Amino acid sequence: MIAAAFARILAPMNFTRSILTVGGMTILSRVSGFLRDTLSANMLGAGPVADAFFVALRLPNLFRSLFAEGAIAAAFVPLYARVKKEGGLARARAFSGEGISVLTAVLLPFTALIVLFMPQAMTVLAPGFGDRPEVFALAVEYGRITFPYLLLVSVVAMLSGVLNSHDRFAPGAAAPIAFNLIMMAGLLLSPVFHREPGWMMAVAAPISGLVQVLWLWLHCKTLGIAPRVTLPRLTPRVKRLFKQVGPGALGAGATQINLAVSTVLASFLPTGSVSHLFYADRLNQLPLGVIGIAISTTLLPILSARVQAEDIKGVRSATAQALYAGLLLGLPAAIGLCLVAQPIIQVLFEHGRFLRADTVATAAALSAYALGVVPFILVKIESSLFFAHHDTRTPVRFAILAVALNILLALALIFPLKHVGLALATGLAGWANVLMLYFALRRRRLLYLDRSVLPRTLRIVFSAGVMGLFLLLAGGPFGHFILQQTKLVAVPALFGYLAAATLIYGASLRLSGAMTFSEFKNLLRKSESSS
Repeated sequence: MIAAAFARILAPMNFTRSILTVGGMTILSRVSGFLRDTLSANMLGAGPVADAFFVALRLPNLFRSLFAEGAIAAAFVPLYARVKKEGGLARARAFSGEGISVLTAVLLPFTALIVLFMPQAMTVLAPGFGDRPEVFALAVEYGRITFPYLLLVSVVAMLSGVLNSHDRFAPGAAAPIAFNLIMMAGLLLSPVFHREPGWMMAVAAPISGLVQVLWLWLHCKTLGIAPRVTLPRLTPRVKRLFKQVGPGALGAGATQINLAVSTVLASFLPTGSVSHLFYADRLNQLPLGVIGIAISTTLLPILSARVQAEDIKGVRSATAQALYAGLLLGLPAAIGLCLVAQPIIQVLFEHGRFLRADTVATAAALSAYALGVVPFILVKIESSLFFAHHDTRTPVRFAILAVALNILLALALIFPLKHVGLALATGLAGWANVLMLYFALRRRRLLYLDRSVLPRTLRIVFSAGVMGLFLLLAGGPFGHFILQQTKLVAVPALFGYLAAATLIYGASLRLSGAMTFSEFKNLLRKSESSS
């Protein structure tokens, strides 16, 4: 119902259905991820084994975000669109196959090198573990097992890019569900194999990557767009692709670099700090994935196609509507995560080895991370504009500056605020990145916003503020109520509380004029048809 309402609001945006498709699959992925995190919190808690595993998983995830999901998506999709337009499907299939072949040839020795020198890699990623040799040894062991996931998920990114370019967004968006399901299977099977749960989760990571590759390859083959993989050849098209991958890695992966910086610094903090940041980031990733990544994933192929067609009006229209969608969905999500952080953490994670002190520490980090939700979404949209114009260099310059600012802020805030300061620094650096990209787009005349944008944005801000006021006033009594309830009561109570806040936001949108009367009637009509 809610998704349908927002789709009505955003009409006649051509890619609304694609956004909702990717967003819906991402929601399923995040739900399975929450189940995985709840299970891992129960079995691992926030102790030494959890710290070691989360650092080990951060390493392939960092490179995945930089090269696989970030750089490859940013560089490959626009080039694939051009090759398909100029040379047809056969040449596009050949190009994607060449890209996968060269990518595999590069990543195989790179993976072997990192696995061989994993102790040195862990010294860089978690230098604070040097004072805790048992945690460091576990991190090295787990890292050697998980790192091959990078190679597999890079192929996944390429196959997802092929499918996205043909307006098939669901398979790629659904692939991460396999990761979560196999991780949970590893945890549940750990007593059967008499192995540490952290070790079983590490083994599950590359297995899930293989499953995702097979899943997407079968979809490509069914549609007749499977890449024609050959021996690695540096053709001119492939050279151009990988020439853009380097800058695109930093441009698209600034957030992950900032998270890696947080992991490095958190390793010097007391035991559990790495885990508190990890669990907080996992919840923070829900709006980032459902909104930010869903919008940018569908926006980039559309922008690339319109740039190739020299449809400047279409480029500006799609961008403006994507910005509106990002604010409409992202702002209330950020406020909700900030103000309801502790009840959410308590209901989802507080059991087994995850204690009340872990809930308080993780909730504080989540409230700070929430500051970065809106800038993450805006950066994704702004960067897509540059990528669609085959410019991966401009975003990277600003990403480097944002990373440098994040490091300075993290160093300044870690002393008074501990791990919360690290989370706060990430959000502040994100806002700086937004502003730099915005002014660059205006200078190059790639972003024009009409006069209706400001008043409608203010209405959204007002509506989100009304929702926030409700959460602020009701937060104390609700938090006290939750403390006294069993999980059987607390879980539906939490969802009811969040649903009430969502309804208040929707009513505020209607009353403020951000949602028109006709859109409101469509929402009611949809509600009636659903009941």
